[in-house]
Amino acid sequence: MSETGLDPGKLGAVLDTLCPMHILLDGSGHVVHAGPAMRKLSPEAAPEGMHLSDLLDLRRPRTSDSMEALLALAGRKLHFALRKPPQTELKGVLVPLPGPEEQGGAVLNLSFGISIVDAVRDFALTSADFAATDLAIEMLYLVEAKSAAMEELRRLNSRLDGARIEAVQAAFTDKLTGLRNRRALDPVMARLAETGTAFALMHLDLDYFKDVNDTYGHAAGDAVLQAVAGRLTGGTRDHDTLIRLGGDEFLLVLPGQTQASAVARLAGRLIRDIARPIPFGERALTISASIGASLSQRYDPPDPARMMHDADTALYAAKAAGRSAYRLYSSELGQMGADAPQQG
Repeated sequence: MSETGLDPGKLGAVLDTLCPMHILLDGSGHVVHAGPAMRKLSPEAAPEGMHLSDLLDLRRPRTSDSMEALLALAGRKLHFALRKPPQTELKGVLVPLPGPEEQGGAVLNLSFGISIVDAVRDFALTSADFAATDLAIEMLYLVEAKSAAMEELRRLNSRLDGARIEAVQAAFTDKLTGLRNRRALDPVMARLAETGTAFALMHLDLDYFKDVNDTYGHAAGDAVLQAVAGRLTGGTRDHDTLIRLGGDEFLLVLPGQTQASAVARLAGRLIRDIARPIPFGERALTISASIGASLSQRYDPPDPARMMHDADTALYAAKAAGRSAYRLYSSELGQMGADAPQQG
């Protein structure tokens, strides 16, 4: 290549600064010199002495591996890929060196294009591996800034989602007992209706709760409600929904509970648990509970409003039977038209 009047060593030193990803080729298509960034792309062996076709795969436009064919593409945008993994895609332009045509030397300048982000990661490239005037550095800064902004946006969205979930939870939660409140009833019923899940509905009312409030004050009443909520939670399953309707009334939605005998056993256990004395300061407060229930499989189709009404009718029948009792709604109970007791 010396016959071109250009010293490959001196030319390579100039190109190392101006275009660190260049390849200097001789007339046969072999690498005479490679820029420092290009060397990082071939860490296992120095590119010098390799034929260009062994280092890079020319993908567009397709042509033969000869130097003559490559020189015919001088000045055009060329698309390459590294022969070895990760087969990073490169863009390039070939410029013949001045001198006798028979020498056929050329400079191939390369860049990453849109693959620059992956390439920086794969080959541990730094700003020193790019020309000082290369806009790739600014693009990398923009990519990093965008990544940082997107990460911050994800964190912000995560916090907003968390706050939104907390707000929804708070809107459907009874602050005193931690159970669901009346607002949660419609979504729960709608979900059961959509899935066609059979369920039992229990309406529970505390007996003599008004006496506790009147005798010992609202603090004692709150302590009773909290204790009852804890005993209801401990006596039911995780996927059951426990709702405080207000005052001393509770609603239990029990998915999958379809056997009258099983519902009766659960009601009896809950009544016994609630009847246990509730500590309040130096006192032990005693109340009881009455429960009415309805089963969805007895309705075609299940009607939540009708089931609520019938469970309420069964509850009044339990109250009328002497309290601390359980009744399951039946057509006979409906015909009896039991009156609601006046005392809470």
